[in-house]
Amino acid sequence: MENCLHLQVTLYQLFSTYPKVSMVPHLVTALTGPINELEQKILDSLPAIERWFRMEWLEHTPPFYTSVDLRNAGFKLAPVDTNLYPGGWNNLTPEMLPLAVQAAMSAIEKICPEAKNLLLIPENHTRNTFYLTNVARLQKIFYQAGLNVRLGTINPDITEPTTFDLPTGERVTLEPVVRTKHRLGLKDFDPCTILLNNDLSGGTPEIFQNLHEQHLLPPLHAGWFMRRKSTHFTAYDKVAESFASLIGIDPWLINPYFSRCGSVNFAQGTGMDCLTGEVDKLLKKIQTKYDQYGITEKPFVIVKADNGTYGMGIMTVRSTKDLEVINRKTKNKMSVVKDGQTVSEVIIQEGVQTMERVNEAMAEPVVYMLDRYVVGGFYRVNAERGVDENLNAPGASFVPLAFANATNTPELGEKIGTSAPNRFYMYGVIARLAMLAASYELEMTDPVMAADL
Repeated sequence: MENCLHLQVTLYQLFSTYPKVSMVPHLVTALTGPINELEQKILDSLPAIERWFRMEWLEHTPPFYTSVDLRNAGFKLAPVDTNLYPGGWNNLTPEMLPLAVQAAMSAIEKICPEAKNLLLIPENHTRNTFYLTNVARLQKIFYQAGLNVRLGTINPDITEPTTFDLPTGERVTLEPVVRTKHRLGLKDFDPCTILLNNDLSGGTPEIFQNLHEQHLLPPLHAGWFMRRKSTHFTAYDKVAESFASLIGIDPWLINPYFSRCGSVNFAQGTGMDCLTGEVDKLLKKIQTKYDQYGITEKPFVIVKADNGTYGMGIMTVRSTKDLEVINRKTKNKMSVVKDGQTVSEVIIQEGVQTMERVNEAMAEPVVYMLDRYVVGGFYRVNAERGVDENLNAPGASFVPLAFANATNTPELGEKIGTSAPNRFYMYGVIARLAMLAASYELEMTDPVMAADL
């Protein structure tokens, strides 16, 4: 497809030290299709869009922090995954930190203005020092926001303060958490706020239950033991419809179709009739839209676990025939996700190909938000994957992008399709739509609110 966006970016220091200079992609594009039209619509509607978001945030509470994976197909731009326990903060450059610190200040002020101590609880996989570099970055952000930040762990293997050396030369110390009758903290540290960077895929540890006068962020029902991607995209349907009506576009241009199957066992081959039927219906539905817009590419869908993260339990399906010849390796991959959780529910999501490149490798933007603010992002890059495949897979690397201008200050008057700040502003808008959908989702699934009804 000729209508594609090529991002010429120097790829360096991946998963290592941070770049000392700003990296802003040079956009080279012949794109004149719907994405440029969408960019023009968004820029022309900027005052209305920002007012719309302000009014939404008067009624809804944003997740504490969020990252959103986007896919730009040239003819369509849509979120494909929304993470409420985002890792990867180490992939944001130092130039992005002031925005993150300011947003952290705003978030803490709203939740616990008198806060002085914050306990950050990471995932248990302490052998992954790159993940711990992400934890160190979060610790730095909240320290610079004016909080005493210490790292607690629920890993039973850590029974005393343990220090880890990181690839960046930094060090982090994890301390075993201590639960008293009503509060959670460390041996000599009583926090007002507890921030989870652990997505609770394996369930809710009892120590997080029934805390007294402590703020647990995100709330427990945001954990993957309870959360479902299909619930999120049901909420996103509402958000996309409202936004599309606001700026006068077809909501499909920013929204992937989806369906789900609630009882599938890949290992035993049960529930496949549901999966085959839903895949067939969705492919036909997508083809109708492709015909409407004159898109000649072949539609595909992504089948993935309805709960879970880390790019696990995902496969590309281009035809129902693909489901008839699933090999043992794919069955095993689709059967279990993080923390050994068995896959029984799947979401079938419209595949959005990526037409973005970093040094000719496939790439997709990932946008990071704290409170309701976009604070930065990076490109996930995978030279071993195709335009219609999941990039969050072995071979993935990350290109941090330090914006010359903040993502909320587009350059009005620039030629559409040639301005990095304008393109990144558009990405930030779509990511905020997904974040708003997450706030709807958390309201829908809040057990406290349900009990009050």
